Amino acid sequence: MVYTIQMPDPAPAPSGHHIKLGWIVGVMVPCLLNIWGVMLFLRLSWVVSQSGIWQTLVIIGISATVCVITTLSLSAISTNGEVKGGGVYFIISRSLGPEFGASVGVVFAFANAVAAAMNTIGFCSSLNDLLKESGLKIIDNDINDIRIVGVVTILVLIVICCVGMEWETKAQNFLLVTIVLAIFDFLIGAAIGPGDDKESIAKGFVGFSWDTFKENFNSDYRFSEKVDQNFFSVFAIFFPSVTGIQAGANICGDLKEPGAAIPKGTLWALLISMISYAVFVLFAGGAAVRDASGNVSDLINGTLITSELSCAADHSCEYGLANSYSVMQLMSLWGPLIYAGCFAATLSTALTNLLSVPRLVQALGIDKIYPGLIFFSKPYGKHGEPYRGYVLTFLISAAFVLIGELNVIAPLISTFYLASYALINFCTFHAAFVKPLGWRPTFKYYNQWLSLIGFVMCIAIMFLIDYISSLITMIIIFALYLVVMYRKPEANWGSSSQAQQYKAAVTAVHRLQNVSDHVKNYSPQVLVLAGDPKDRPPLIDFSYMLTKQNSLLFVGNVETVSLGYKNRQRQIKEGQQYLSARKIKAFYNIIDGFNMEEGVKALMKSTGFGKLTPNIVLMGYKSDWIESSKDEVETYFNILNMGFSMRMGVAILRLPTGINFSELNSEIVYSGSNGLGHLNTPNGKGFSNLLMPPENTASELLHVDSNLNLAGMDSAQSSYTLPQPPPMPNMSSKKKYNLKQDDNVAYMTRNGSEVPKHILDAVTIFTRKQPKSTIDVFWLYDDGGLTMLLPYIISQRSNWSGCKLRVFALSNGKDEENEEKNMASLLTKFRIKYSQLIMLKGVTDAPRNDTILKHKKLLDTFITNTQSDQAAGLSNDEIEDMQEKTNRQLRIHEMVVQHSSQAALIVMSLPMPRKEAISAPLYMSWLEMLSSEVQCPVLMARGNQTPVLTLYS
Repeated sequence: MVYTIQMPDPAPAPSGHHIKLGWIVGVMVPCLLNIWGVMLFLRLSWVVSQSGIWQTLVIIGISATVCVITTLSLSAISTNGEVKGGGVYFIISRSLGPEFGASVGVVFAFANAVAAAMNTIGFCSSLNDLLKESGLKIIDNDINDIRIVGVVTILVLIVICCVGMEWETKAQNFLLVTIVLAIFDFLIGAAIGPGDDKESIAKGFVGFSWDTFKENFNSDYRFSEKVDQNFFSVFAIFFPSVTGIQAGANICGDLKEPGAAIPKGTLWALLISMISYAVFVLFAGGAAVRDASGNVSDLINGTLITSELSCAADHSCEYGLANSYSVMQLMSLWGPLIYAGCFAATLSTALTNLLSVPRLVQALGIDKIYPGLIFFSKPYGKHGEPYRGYVLTFLISAAFVLIGELNVIAPLISTFYLASYALINFCTFHAAFVKPLGWRPTFKYYNQWLSLIGFVMCIAIMFLIDYISSLITMIIIFALYLVVMYRKPEANWGSSSQAQQYKAAVTAVHRLQNVSDHVKNYSPQVLVLAGDPKDRPPLIDFSYMLTKQNSLLFVGNVETVSLGYKNRQRQIKEGQQYLSARKIKAFYNIIDGFNMEEGVKALMKSTGFGKLTPNIVLMGYKSDWIESSKDEVETYFNILNMGFSMRMGVAILRLPTGINFSELNSEIVYSGSNGLGHLNTPNGKGFSNLLMPPENTASELLHVDSNLNLAGMDSAQSSYTLPQPPPMPNMSSKKKYNLKQDDNVAYMTRNGSEVPKHILDAVTIFTRKQPKSTIDVFWLYDDGGLTMLLPYIISQRSNWSGCKLRVFALSNGKDEENEEKNMASLLTKFRIKYSQLIMLKGVTDAPRNDTILKHKKLLDTFITNTQSDQAAGLSNDEIEDMQEKTNRQLRIHEMVVQHSSQAALIVMSLPMPRKEAISAPLYMSWLEMLSSEVQCPVLMARGNQTPVLTLYS
C-alpha cells in the first residue's frame, strides 16, 4: 500500500506587510550603489596620481580579492538556514555566538554611520566645486560650507529613509540610471579626447597617448592631504569604496529569499563594480597627466609639455590628476552629467548606509544584548520602522560630517569594515572546520582554508593601513565582547562555538580515558547527597569549596516517588539554575522512583562517565537518628558502607545547628554578615545569595543527608526549633517591611517572625571570611591521605586563609619523640604546611564516667524510641563485645573537646562502617559522640586506601 503525505500550504503573508525584494533590486542594486560611491567620481583620479596605474590596479585587485573571499564566506553563512533582519550582526551572532556578533554588530553599525558621513562629505565637496565654478558660496567655499550642507543633507536622507523601504527602492533605481549614464559619459569623453580644446589640455586632459600611459604607470607618492602618502595610506583611502558588499545582507529581513539572493546579487555587483573601477583607472591614467597649471602658455603646438617642471618651479599647479578632484568632469563628454553621477553615487551610498544602521541597532535591541540599545528596538507603523534608530544614526553621522575631512575618516572606516569582514571569514572557516551537523550551506562555492586566508588578509591589511586605528578597533571589539560575556544574555542560537566546545570536550574525555591514574593528578570529584540544593546551602558551599577550580562537583537528589519526565526535567533545570545563579559549578541530577538506599546506589553507579566520575561521596550528618526508626538508621548506615564498597572516599559534615534549612528558604531577607538587605536576586551576597526566589519552594520529600529522616519524616525534632515562617513577601510590591538586628537576632519582622542570628551565620559559614583561627585535623587512621588533603584544600581558599592547620595524630606511647619526628617528616614530604603537630597520648585509657553515661543515655534513648532493643537492632552482647572500641571513640571525643573547642573547623578520620562488625545504631552513637559538644563544623572523612598525597614532584 502506498501512502501519500499532503504537505500543508505555507501560511499566507500577513496583510499589510511590506513588499519583499528580489536579488537584483534587493541585493545587486544596493551593492552597486554602495560600491559606486564617492571614490568613483571624486577620488579615483587622485589614487591613480599617487599609486600609478599598476599599483592602483594592485590595490583594486587586493580589495577585490578580500571582497570576493568575504562574499563567498558571506554566501555560505547566509545559505545555512534562515537569515533574518540584522545583517552582519545576525550572521555573525548566529554563527559565532552573541559575544562576537554583538560586538562586531555595534562596530559595524558605527562604521556604516560614519561611512554615510564620508559619502555626504564627498557630495558636499563636489557641490562646493560646482559652486566655486559658478562664483557662489555659503560662507567660505571650504570646510564650513561642507559642514552646513552636510548636516542638512544627512537630515534629508534620514527623512527619506523614514518614508519607507518601497519608496527608497524606487529612488535607488533612478540613482543607478544616473550613475550608469555618468560612467558612460566619462568613458566616451575620455575616449574622444579633448580635441582642439586648449583649455582642457592645459588643465591636464591630454587624451590617450602611450607617453601619458607610461608617465602614469609607476607610482609618485607625495605629500598630500596633510600626509606623506604611501601604498598603504592610499589603500586605506580607497578600500572603503569597495565595502558595499554587505549592503544586501544589511537588509536581509526585507529580501524574498535571502539565502539565494545574497550570494547571487553580491557577486554580480562585485564583478561589475571591479571591472568599472579597473576601466576607470586605465582611462584616467592614459588620458590625463598628474600635474597641470591650467596655463595655455604651457602648450606648444597644442601639446602640454614640462608640466611637472613648471609646477615645481612656481607651485602654481591646481589641475591634473594629483591636484584637482574635478578631473572626471573635465574628461567627460558633458561635465554636468558627471556632477549628477557624483551626487547620485555619494547620496545613494549614504542613503544605503543610513538605511541599514537603524535596522542593525534595532536587531541588537530586540535580542537585548546591550541594555542601552533596548530603547531603540521599538518598531513603529505597520512596517516596524526603527524611528528611534534613525535619530541615533543622524546624531552619529552629523557629528562626523562636522569633522569635514574625508581622508581623516577613511582609515577609521577601513579598520571597522575590515574587522567585520575578518569575522565573517572566520565564521565560515570556524563552522566549516568544526563541521557541526547543522552546517549544511546550500552555497557550495566556498573553501574553509580560503576563508581563513581571507581572515588573515583582513587582519594584516588592517594593521598595514593604520596600526593605531587597528588597535583601537580591536580594543573596542574586545571591550564590547567582555560586556556581553559579563552580562551572559539568555541567547542560545546554536553557534559553531558551542559545537566546538562540545567536540573539544568529547575529544578531551576520550583522551583522558586512555590516561592512567596517577597520585600527582588526583582531584577530589565529589558527589554530594544534598537533596534539593536550595534546602542545604552549607553542604553545597562546603562541597564546592573542595572542588572549586580543581575538579567536578555532582549534586544528587533522590525522590522516592516517580516524578514523570517533565516534572523531573523541570526540577533539574530549577536546581541547575539555582547553582548557576550562585556561581557554583556543579551538575545536578535527580533519581526518582526508588527507595532511598537503591536511589543513592543508582546515583553512585550512574553519576559521571569515564574518568569524570565521583571518587568522594559527601553527606550531611543525620542528627535526628535517635528519634528515627531502625530501618531509617540502617539505610543511612548502609549508604556509608556502600560508598566504601564502591571504592569511594566518604565524608560526613555536621554543623551545630544542623544543615537542613528548607524552612528558611522562603522568608529571610538578609545580606552579608554585618547587616540586613533585600532578597532581590540569587546573585546577591549573604543569605540572599543562598536562596532562590520564593516560587521555588522546598520539596516535601526528604533525602539522605543531614537532619534527614529517611522514611520521609520531618526533621523538626532536631536540636533547634525555628519559628513558623510567614509567606514570602512579594518583592515587586510597594509594601515595606521593618528590618531589625541586634546581637542575638537578625530577622525580618512580619507578623512577629524571627530568625536567630546564629542560624543565619550557619547558613553562610562557608561563604564568608573566617577570622584567624585553626583547622584542627585528627588524622587517626591511614586512609591514603584524604583526611589530610581535604583540610589542606580548605586552608587554601581565600575565606579560610587565616585559619592555620593543626595536626593531631595518635601516639602509641612507646617512643613519643621519634613518632612525632617521623610524623613531622612525613608532613614535610607531603608539603603540607601546618602550624602545630600534637601527638595524642592515652587513647587506650578509660573514658570519664560522665562520657560513658552520656553515651549510654544515647543508646537507651534510641532503644526506648524503638520500644525494644530487639526492634532497635542492638543487643547487650554487641555492646559488651564492642566496649573496647567504643571506649576508644569516647576517648577521642574527649580529646577533641579538650583541644579543639576554639577551632573554626574540625576534620577527623571517620570510623569504618563494617556491616559484619557493628550495628547501625552503635555506629551512629560513635559518630554522635565524636562530633558533639563543639561549636564549629565537624567533617568526618575517610579515604578508600587509594593514595592521594605524593611524596615527590
